[in-house]
Amino acid sequence: MGNDSVKDKMKGGLNKAKGEVKDKVGDMTDKTDMKAEGKKDKAKGEVQKDIGKAKDTFTDKN
Repeated sequence: MGNDSVKDKMKGGLNKAKGEVKDKVGDMTDKTDMKAEGKKDKAKGEVQKDIGKAKDTFTDKN
């Protein structure tokens, strides 16, 4: 498992968590722009995590 893949997965997890918070706060305060930002961050985080998993897959094949 490469160091890059770990970084991608960690960043992805953090972005997903940040997005979840923004989404919930936007929902509670009825701010649609914050909800949209949260959804964008969650999607970005999911992509980052997937990139990290893909790097693991390709680097583990020796």
